[in-house]
Amino acid sequence: MRKTLILTGASRGIGKALALELARTGYHLVLNARSEEPLKAVLEEVRALGAQAEMVAGSAGKREVAEALVERAKALGGFYGYIHNAGVLHPGPFLFELAEGLFLEVLDANLIAGYQLARFAYPHLLAQGEGLAVYVGSGAAKSNLPGIGAYAVAKAAEEHLARQLATEAPEVACFIYRPGVVETEMQRAAREAQGGAAPVLQRVFRGYKEEGRLLTPEEAAKGLVRLLPRARSFHGKIATWRDA
Repeated sequence: MRKTLILTGASRGIGKALALELARTGYHLVLNARSEEPLKAVLEEVRALGAQAEMVAGSAGKREVAEALVERAKALGGFYGYIHNAGVLHPGPFLFELAEGLFLEVLDANLIAGYQLARFAYPHLLAQGEGLAVYVGSGAAKSNLPGIGAYAVAKAAEEHLARQLATEAPEVACFIYRPGVVETEMQRAAREAQGGAAPVLQRVFRGYKEEGRLLTPEEAAKGLVRLLPRARSFHGKIATWRDA
């Protein structure tokens, strides 16, 4: 039986590239993103590749969305786990300038969604004695670059969440995947950031592009998919596209 995975943040960028690469590799998928129409378009592309796929739109940080994702995955059969790729950046302002609603949105997409997925997926995965949980992390988790403070806080907490799950439930192969510096909407938003920290942020992120350091979403996605058969060897650790 083919394995079924939940994939968040699947409507664009690394998430879309992951959805297509996973489908080509033989996985069935339950796709998630906040924007419904772009998600539907990716769903159609995935199905065109021969994979069985469903979708649930909305923030996976919301209880009802995370629960629905797990139920859809179980209904497809062969539910094996999830890849939590969704994230929100809101670049530009210093942390103390960032509006409360924007700060909470960053936490919701990156951290709270990771908790909600574990909350509903882990009981099933533990009952079957195996599974997979991948958290797409970031080098921002260990940096203090002005202008992406909320994202850095959220990613540091998300990566700790993954390590905590790995310690508490060793039956489920759980690891962090840092994809590197990838050309995505987040990169473009950072290059055009506004706010108190924008000059620093623009200089750093424009430098990535000018120096030719950016990977494509497809390169980052293929790296992770190649690692999945070796997930157990990265349990509780950080993997990067270079490990593939």
